[in-house]
Amino acid sequence: MLRIGIKYTHINLVAKDWKKLAKFYVDVFDCKPKPPERDLSGEWLDRLTGIDSAHIRGIHLLLPGFKDDGPTLEIFQYNESIPDTGKSINREGFAHIAFAVDDVEKYLEKLKENGGTAVGEVVTGHVDGGRTIHVVYGKDPEGNIIEIQKWS
Repeated sequence: MLRIGIKYTHINLVAKDWKKLAKFYVDVFDCKPKPPERDLSGEWLDRLTGIDSAHIRGIHLLLPGFKDDGPTLEIFQYNESIPDTGKSINREGFAHIAFAVDDVEKYLEKLKENGGTAVGEVVTGHVDGGRTIHVVYGKDPEGNIIEIQKWS
């Protein structure tokens, strides 16, 4: 029997509108809702977050390419949030999430059709080891950066 001492479980995005942002990731990147929806509050959450009267609503989305017990994209909305000052690809800290796809241009178009934007241009680069990457950065409707890539 395999015992897991550590396992990656999820990454969290704090949203202005969790339902709209979750729909974007479902529609563009084929993520699947993993019920139940979350509606969290109480003294334990206040202690965990360090925020008085915290209230979180949201959902976990199963990421494409994984089974039901795979890592998720957790999209949460707080009852009170701090506005974002804008994300940049070279800002220290969390920069982006990435999806491997079969057609970079197709998924960039899906991203834009669903309220996202491109950050730069679609490019092809050669990486050490003889691998080639076809890639572009985009942003979801709330400005979170997404890398859309295809390796060959």
